Amino acid sequence: MITLTERQSLILKAIVRDYTEGGNPVGSKSLVQELPIKVSSATIRNEMARLEDLGLIVKTHLSSGRIPSIKGYRYYVDHILKPEKVDGKDLKVIHHSLGGEFHKIDEIVAQSADILSQLTSYTTFTLRPELKDSRLSGFRLVPLGNHQVMAILVTNNGDVENQTFTIPSDITGDELEPVVRFIDDQLVGLPLQDVLRQLTHEIPLKLAQYLQDPDGFLDIFGSVLSKAASERFYVGGKLNLFNYTDQQSPKELQSLYSLLDQTDRLANVIGPPGQRIQVRIGNEITNDLLKNYSLITATYDVDQHGQGVIALLGPTAMPYSRMIGLMGAFQRELARKLLDYYRYFDE
Repeated sequence: MITLTERQSLILKAIVRDYTEGGNPVGSKSLVQELPIKVSSATIRNEMARLEDLGLIVKTHLSSGRIPSIKGYRYYVDHILKPEKVDGKDLKVIHHSLGGEFHKIDEIVAQSADILSQLTSYTTFTLRPELKDSRLSGFRLVPLGNHQVMAILVTNNGDVENQTFTIPSDITGDELEPVVRFIDDQLVGLPLQDVLRQLTHEIPLKLAQYLQDPDGFLDIFGSVLSKAASERFYVGGKLNLFNYTDQQSPKELQSLYSLLDQTDRLANVIGPPGQRIQVRIGNEITNDLLKNYSLITATYDVDQHGQGVIALLGPTAMPYSRMIGLMGAFQRELARKLLDYYRYFDE
């Protein structure tokens, strides 16, 4: 395990700060002016040589200065970093953006991804709170004419999902009424995951009492139910990803962009809710496409309604102190907004 002296830690901290803010390799002469302790340029050079031997900084080909390595960023984040206090203007933006009128949880969570992206200029992700306690509280079929119906499903959290379907011409609205009554009588109040499990066996058998061929209706009900029960990631600032892609080929960039639309793969990359703010750097992220990026994730907690995740994807040379401070503030404000929203339905 690497242990640095106080002076070495101050030098590594200054190199990380200067490089992430300015993007230029850092030399000993500039550090003489910046360090909070009085030390000569020669001493700094010796200490930088030691940091280089430890693999925490590296020399670039174009300059005599040094830049942090992946290992250096890791050490900095784990042992040196202190989250920066959030700027008052940034807090005002968060409060204002989350202070509006929202009609669905998903609107709040989607808006959060956009706000965080605007504040950081990076690509951001938000995952709504887990749906393990979400229950079915209502289901309706609204005839639209021309053999079309709108299926509307409501959960106990106030979420409303709707989809429009075309029904076979031999099925009438009168035939569907007892099916909707069956759902109201037998399934309302059950967790969505339980209803999904019953779709494969119990529900088809019972619906056969009302419909000669229940497959068409099962497709309608199953589709809107799956949509309500599915994990949903929202992505903000997709194009920001391409601001830090100097080392990637056009083919890799195409794969990277398509990754942002694949919920299952995104879920694997971001991971489940955890206990704190986590930082993964380079190869620590479980996807080769992201080896030149860093991912910061934070779990937000909304009591009995579960936990969600916010995440930020940017270059390894990001200002970690500011970003982690911002993620902490955002985590708290989003949780507070969602608790206010849920309180309306809990009363």
